Amino acid sequence: MAASNGPSTSTMLKVLGCVTGVVGALLVYGILQERIMTRPYGEGADAERFTFSVFLVMNNRCVSMIVAAVVLALKRGLVSPVAPIYSYAAVSASNVVATTCQYEALKYVSFPVQTLGKCAKMIPVMIWGYAINGKTYKIADYLVACGVMTGCTLFAMYGETKSSSAEGPSTGIYGIALMLGYLGFDGFTSTFQDKLFKGYQMETYNQMLWVNFCSAVISSFWLFSDSSMGAAIQFIQNHPEALNDVLILSAASTCGQLCILYTIREFGALLFATIMTTRQFLSILLSCVIFMHPLTALQWLGTAMVFASLYYQAFMKNAAKKDSEGKEEALPTQAPEDGKAA
Repeated sequence: MAASNGPSTSTMLKVLGCVTGVVGALLVYGILQERIMTRPYGEGADAERFTFSVFLVMNNRCVSMIVAAVVLALKRGLVSPVAPIYSYAAVSASNVVATTCQYEALKYVSFPVQTLGKCAKMIPVMIWGYAINGKTYKIADYLVACGVMTGCTLFAMYGETKSSSAEGPSTGIYGIALMLGYLGFDGFTSTFQDKLFKGYQMETYNQMLWVNFCSAVISSFWLFSDSSMGAAIQFIQNHPEALNDVLILSAASTCGQLCILYTIREFGALLFATIMTTRQFLSILLSCVIFMHPLTALQWLGTAMVFASLYYQAFMKNAAKKDSEGKEEALPTQAPEDGKAA
């Protein structure tokens, strides 16, 4: 009997599991992120908005740190830091600022704007990659970057971009400034992490443990230094339902990181990039339905340009890899939503 050339049932089930895990976890993450940062808790005179972005960062990092420690213990992996602790701390500081900017931006711009803006991270990654590591990129990478930027510009110029919780004419500009801060620090985090950890034989979960540990310490210090730790805890005491959202947000973020790690290890960057691009598009659709963000025709055109560019890049990278293994490093346009440890 001739052997089948198609993928086995077990492989298809694994792919389905990866798609379900990554998309499901990060869709929940995106919806809760918007709900926590833009919708009030309580009713009437007791209604309050959650404003403690750094508290979300701290909680996410603590959950990811605990999960990484448990995985290392189960695998009997190395728990002690492999690189100097300042290396982890440097990456963590940049990541904490980037993620805080990401959450804060939702107070001023809509979730679709935030999601599309994050797709433009390839541009600061290219700039930092050249400045720090002297990397060069192909013409196709610059064309993709132009496609993404054109799409983002269309989206920003031809429709509503402000968050439903924003007040005042300048809030949209402030939100865009926060997104630019996110892109700059996030691109720096990715590039600087590659440089700092180069040469160390480090298991992913070890890096995940110590980067998240340092991030938790930095964000905790931030919260105590400006007295917002007590205010955040008081808010949760006044609105216990907020604690459920915060914990599920952190669990979804960590679950997404683990599913992403498994997907890349088992099936490579093409499937991962395709899943993440699809997930981002679905996140925008869900946000528009659940939180009622009206988009104009030109905004939908801009959205289509962004995701068409990302799909094109993913498949072109895969074709180039088949032609020439390892000659050029893939440009990291997709990443876990929270934390560079994964």
